[in-house]
Amino acid sequence: MRLKDISNVAPKSLDKHKTKKKLVELKNRIEELQNLLFAEGKHSLLVILQGMDASGKDGVTKNVFDQVNPMGCSVYSFKKPTELETKHDFLWRVHENAPKKGMIQIFNRSHYEDVLIQKVHKWVDEETIQKRYKHINAFEELVSDNDTTVLKFYLHISKEEQLSRLKERLSDPTKKWKYDENDLKESELWKDYMKAYEDAFHYCSKSAPWYIIPSDQNWYKEYLIAEKIVQTLEGFKMKFPGLN
Repeated sequence: MRLKDISNVAPKSLDKHKTKKKLVELKNRIEELQNLLFAEGKHSLLVILQGMDASGKDGVTKNVFDQVNPMGCSVYSFKKPTELETKHDFLWRVHENAPKKGMIQIFNRSHYEDVLIQKVHKWVDEETIQKRYKHINAFEELVSDNDTTVLKFYLHISKEEQLSRLKERLSDPTKKWKYDENDLKESELWKDYMKAYEDAFHYCSKSAPWYIIPSDQNWYKEYLIAEKIVQTLEGFKMKFPGLN
């Protein structure tokens, strides 16, 4: 897979107004299905959002899941490991935050940070990276065997759109708090990151494939993700439990 060969935008034939209307319907359906998921308590959903800085991970979390009951949905953002976390294996903090049955868990960034950033900056050698792919695949297979479905979304933003959004953070008072000058430095490593992501897609678990989501237009990105989540939850064939 070559990311440069995959479009970052919606097809020109797609009607924006109609698609946004469908998105509202999908979000309402997610609310219904999440309530059923929580009540039945037999399945769980792990949603992984990965992408370059400013690709819209926060926006997806806010806008796709704004109808769900907070009792049945949780978000964990992966940042630099704490001192405690570095004293454990790299998946310790991940497994600790895996969803229990009946829950939707959203990972804003994820365990893939430990192969992406590490690979780009060469903080660990290639042998270690390959071992981590195997551990990640084993982890995803383990949770899948425990009735947790893993949906992995790569938010595929163009470099031009990313730079535009990073600059917007400087001019928009409501987004200045998000600005980090290190984001621009990381953007200079764009080609290295694209190669790291392509490797992650190549070596990923077959039980939990990646979905490449064109992300230059928020309405299209959110529509695609909401649609996949609805399809997945409907596939559980859930029923409300009766009286005990």
